[in-house]
Amino acid sequence: MEVLLLAIYSLVVWFVFIKMKWLPWNIGTQVTVVIIPIVALTALILVLNVVAPSTSDVRVVKYVINVVPQVRGRVVDVPVEPNRLVRKGDVLFKIDPTPYELSVRSLEAQLANSSASSRELDEQLAGSVGKVAESKGAILQADSKVREVQSKLDLAHTRVGQNRELVKTGAGDRFALERAETDVRELEAQLDNARSMAVQARAAQTQASASERQIRQRMSGKFNDEYAPVAQIRAQLENAKWELSQTTVFAPTTGYAINVQLRPGSMTTAFPVTPAMTFVEETYQVIALFQQNELHQVEPGNEAEFTLNTYPGRIIKATVDSIVWAQGQGQVANSTQLPTTGFGPIPPGRFPVKLTVAQKDADLFLPAGAVGHGAIYTEHGAMIHIIRKVIMRVGAKLDYLILKLH
Repeated sequence: MEVLLLAIYSLVVWFVFIKMKWLPWNIGTQVTVVIIPIVALTALILVLNVVAPSTSDVRVVKYVINVVPQVRGRVVDVPVEPNRLVRKGDVLFKIDPTPYELSVRSLEAQLANSSASSRELDEQLAGSVGKVAESKGAILQADSKVREVQSKLDLAHTRVGQNRELVKTGAGDRFALERAETDVRELEAQLDNARSMAVQARAAQTQASASERQIRQRMSGKFNDEYAPVAQIRAQLENAKWELSQTTVFAPTTGYAINVQLRPGSMTTAFPVTPAMTFVEETYQVIALFQQNELHQVEPGNEAEFTLNTYPGRIIKATVDSIVWAQGQGQVANSTQLPTTGFGPIPPGRFPVKLTVAQKDADLFLPAGAVGHGAIYTEHGAMIHIIRKVIMRVGAKLDYLILKLH
């Protein structure tokens, strides 16, 4: 653009001074003619760098995901093709699920057994509660029997005393006395038996209560209204099922599997240092790096455009999303030593500006690592933005040139 302006200026000078000779062509005018373009172009470039800053360092950045399986095992299938677009949820590779299926079946059997044991405890508790109630009833019955026999025995003792008095006076029947004494002995035996039954009933109650307490103690450990052994096995079963589901590894998002070295028969493990494959997301970010003093007029929403060497001659429209006001030189490492500033002057740091690609170019494939040039058009100096746009388009055409000697 500068060359074009100089060419136009030279044509005007030739027309005025040489062709038409409207002004004299002497030392004074010659010096003036030379100084004007120098001053004008210098001022134009300085202003242009403020109101429409440009950069030669535009980068396309994509997130890289190291695919690490959650379980270890032998790989049985790798259906993914390297460097081909993979949709989110597509299968990347499969691990032999046999040991994990066996683990699931084993834990399912343990869970069934543990659930049966818990139901058996419920039944035992119900039986113990019934025995406690039964023993209480037996105690009441035995106590009632003791009272009944005791009353009869007291009456029998009274009759024996009465019969003895009658026999002494000769008015009574000795046979009736012997019969009354016999009744006393029988009632005393019945009383001893009733008391023995009461003792046995109380012992049965003690034993039933102890059994009930023991069963309740075994049942006291619960988690989410479930017996602890059952809950523990159920948690192990859920973990085993999750591990089984992890034997099939799916694409975390839409993108490309790069450098796929995994093959059926190889072993893989859940170790972050050695990922099974590298996955590059399809979504991208466009970052333009600017000198720090170029950004004081730049604001989010400003118009921007950039070119990439992978698309010669194409201008990609964008807007400023945000300015990342941070970079590595603004961080001091955590250390017991004083900060080191280096043995030489540190080059001036640059701040990245995140660009949002316009809708018409949103579907354009931008490879990770693509580089190019870019420019931002601020709200100031709109009249001279055309100069920067022309420079951008001329540069885009120059990207067609492949300057190498072989």
